[in-house]
Amino acid sequence: MTEDEVLLQETIRKIRPADPVMKEKAWAHWDSLCKPLRGFGRLEEMIVRLAGVQRTDRPHLSRRAAVIMGADNGVVAEGISQCSSDVTLQVLNNMGEGISSVCVMSRILNLDVLPVNIGMNSNAQHPRVRNIPVRFGTGNIAQGPAMTREECISSIAAGIRMADECAQEGYDLIITGEMGIGNTTTSAACACALFGAAPETVTGRGAGLSGEGLSRKIRVVEKALEVNELDASHPENRRDPLLICSRVGGLDIAGMTGCFLGGAANGTAVWIDGVISGISACLAVMLCPESADYMFATHATSEPAGKLIMERLGLEPVLYAGMHLGEGTGAAAVLPLADQALNVYYGLPRFAEGNVEPYQHLK
Repeated sequence: MTEDEVLLQETIRKIRPADPVMKEKAWAHWDSLCKPLRGFGRLEEMIVRLAGVQRTDRPHLSRRAAVIMGADNGVVAEGISQCSSDVTLQVLNNMGEGISSVCVMSRILNLDVLPVNIGMNSNAQHPRVRNIPVRFGTGNIAQGPAMTREECISSIAAGIRMADECAQEGYDLIITGEMGIGNTTTSAACACALFGAAPETVTGRGAGLSGEGLSRKIRVVEKALEVNELDASHPENRRDPLLICSRVGGLDIAGMTGCFLGGAANGTAVWIDGVISGISACLAVMLCPESADYMFATHATSEPAGKLIMERLGLEPVLYAGMHLGEGTGAAAVLPLADQALNVYYGLPRFAEGNVEPYQHLK
């Protein structure tokens, strides 16, 4: 057994469910505050779940990191993207410089952006980009597997190590983000395998395709499933998350899968961004169902597979804004809402202190 396989197994063994007692205490605190019961909706639920994750009824989001996994995808050769793979490298270098979308957002969010090259076609040049490529780009999934099973496990292990490092440095929150031209095609192929969905129902326009481009993309996903024996005629293969990810996934998807598992093992909340990190979350839950307790839905991506992902995970997004940018930007957009929920959780007086008669839960 390799070192990475051992790390994956040990990480899964460490994961235990969130604390239900602390969740109940957090609900009791919310219900004691001088306001209509559950008036903040899913924001209250977010803080309650955070209490269960952190095993305290005094939850906090003092330090937060966006871990951005950058990787290239061989399927770009099929003409499924408006951009070339060169854009992946450029944007990750921009992240190092602090001038990508999520970096600009982070300036007012107390959010540290940690760009990681887990498998671009070449290493990033910026010193603030971490180069830990498992391999330089994946294979073309329309012609064969994206990577070997061993490379998939190594990518998951790299994500686990990033989550471990975040925990050691005192981060309370990990936002999962990605950058990789072609990764809405790999995520669509994974969605078909995970949900038994037809390619035309889960394949979207990504960063911007014409109708003709979308049709080509759907055909490529169909071919990838057939070539990699993940179509409807091979249902047994659809039960193996490592097989799905290694055959039609990406290094970024595998890395974020590791972030979800590593975060759960360390008792760290991990936020889902869009469809690509959502696929990673589903793969992580297949590997360890208890990891779902540590996952938080943030926004409803406009990519068509997004709803299926949320249904599989049993989660409901907080924000409906039609976002599909990537980089963790949708999750970052929810941070001010979470901060305000915590502000009210700690700052609002109780009914007795506010001289208001308490509301009652009515059936």
